[in-house]
Amino acid sequence: MKTANASQAGMILREREPLNLEMPFGSLDGFITPVERFFVRSHFAVPDIDVRRWRLKIEGEVETPLELTYDELKGMETHTLPVTLECAGNGRAFLTPQAKGAQWERGAVGNAKWTGVRLADVLRRAGIQDSACEVIFEGADAGEIKEPPGPAGEIHYARSMPLTKAKEDVLLAFKMNGEELTAAHGFPLRAIVPGWYGMASVKWLSRVIATAQPFNGYYQTIDYAYWQRGTSAPTLVPITEMQVKAAIARPGFADTVRAGKMCLVSGAAWTTAAEITKVEVSTDGGAKWHKAQLLGEPVFNAWRLWEYGWQAPSTPGQATLLARATDSEGRTQPTKRDEDRGSYIVNHILPIVVDIR
Repeated sequence: MKTANASQAGMILREREPLNLEMPFGSLDGFITPVERFFVRSHFAVPDIDVRRWRLKIEGEVETPLELTYDELKGMETHTLPVTLECAGNGRAFLTPQAKGAQWERGAVGNAKWTGVRLADVLRRAGIQDSACEVIFEGADAGEIKEPPGPAGEIHYARSMPLTKAKEDVLLAFKMNGEELTAAHGFPLRAIVPGWYGMASVKWLSRVIATAQPFNGYYQTIDYAYWQRGTSAPTLVPITEMQVKAAIARPGFADTVRAGKMCLVSGAAWTTAAEITKVEVSTDGGAKWHKAQLLGEPVFNAWRLWEYGWQAPSTPGQATLLARATDSEGRTQPTKRDEDRGSYIVNHILPIVVDIR
């Protein structure tokens, strides 16, 4: 098992205990994010797990409860998927008034190749019962909720999803970019839930519980939830799918661009269960929009890099850069913030102001 070294990686320390690290988004330089540059989100201390004693328990509404060893899981048919994970609070630092929580800017997102076994194969081996409607992931990490409302005493981090999603494309991953998971990234096993925000991809996975009732745990209903409006009063619902989004990596905030020179505006865009079909860039605060060049080939549930060549004005001053994405489902990044989302799902267009000298 390898450990992450924050200082060597040049990561931004958002919190030391529990460990929360952000990639400087301006360092984005490829489709795959190196392990040492991939953001780290922890809710409690990183657990110390002896893999020789560790077991993945499959419980609940199943015909045959299982306890699988690390080697037994690695002996099953494996699959590798490139998947982008974004923390549901990525971009929180730009909200006004300031929101509670880790002050993520743009770099609580990354794209890696994950190797593991399909959750569907594990559930099939256990014999999922017709009564099951959801699957709960429980991690080995545990601690107390410091701020009310919350249960008394220690709890484990846990999240659930509908059985339909669990059978679709979820991986139980033990490798990241071809290497064994590091402790910070969930060794020995983590869930990878393509297209959903990172809070669903539970690390240090220890239990998978099939349940006949909707799961209403703390991280399903109190935290990682938002208000959804319908025909009746607003309803609190769990955060699930990532929203379409383009983010500018370079130039960054308060960077200097030489007057009259060509400047490459670049970044990444992502969405859920669709392809990014268009990224547009504005260099004048949204008055005019220009089509950026999409790089590489489209991959479902993985980001698409893009770039746009901008001829900077010859007159010194400031310029406001914007980027917006559209996907193959016709979804376009919004201009304004949805206040019902609280401190989460920050996908509205963010301005980057640069100096022209």
